[in-house]
Amino acid sequence: MEELRQRLADNGIRYIAIEGNIGSGKTTVARLLAERTGARLFLEEVDDNPFLERYYDDPAGYGFQAQIFFLLNRYRQQTEIAQQDLFADLMIADYLFAKDTIYAHAVLGDDELVLYSRLHSLLEGRIVRPDLVVYLQADPRILLQRIRKRGRNYERHISDEYLEGLGEAFNHFFFHYDDSPLLVVNTDRLDFTTNREHLEDFFMRLSERFEGTRYYVPSWEGKTG
Repeated sequence: MEELRQRLADNGIRYIAIEGNIGSGKTTVARLLAERTGARLFLEEVDDNPFLERYYDDPAGYGFQAQIFFLLNRYRQQTEIAQQDLFADLMIADYLFAKDTIYAHAVLGDDELVLYSRLHSLLEGRIVRPDLVVYLQADPRILLQRIRKRGRNYERHISDEYLEGLGEAFNHFFFHYDDSPLLVVNTDRLDFTTNREHLEDFFMRLSERFEGTRYYVPSWEGKTG
């Protein structure tokens, strides 16, 4: 635990945000990293949104309510992170506040988006910027398998077309993202929960110093013979 925590600290990393499409493994990776390092963990409170199930049944009717609830809930958590910034030496979150706009543009109508954007612009200036962002990618078909396996009732109507559209929006967002160092990880063939080699290699790459965007390539893919 201390070795990885120290490597992150030596590279000036005190706040890591894990991000990705639905089913990409954000919470799993955040939990594993927090367990290994003893970091304080901030998880997105998805199940607390009273509009979420109704949104999946009626996106046009409940998209705005669901999105505003998420925005305000995320902002409340982010203010707590900001207050902890001077006292905690490592924090992990399973979301990036800035990505909230991805879902807003995907689910809101034009008039709703104007109201949302005004509120978002008032809040984002008070948000602490992560020292490192990890973007988890996966094929929509694999994401759908993972979503079906975890069996959340409100996710039963999610389609691969919906996930593909969100994936394109995430890729566009992170292609232009430059607020923090960004580690892009394709998880199609990775299993961090049961394969120790996968997890250890990921942790090692995560703790390396870099600037800009880096694409994670597992060490065993570079082996020959």
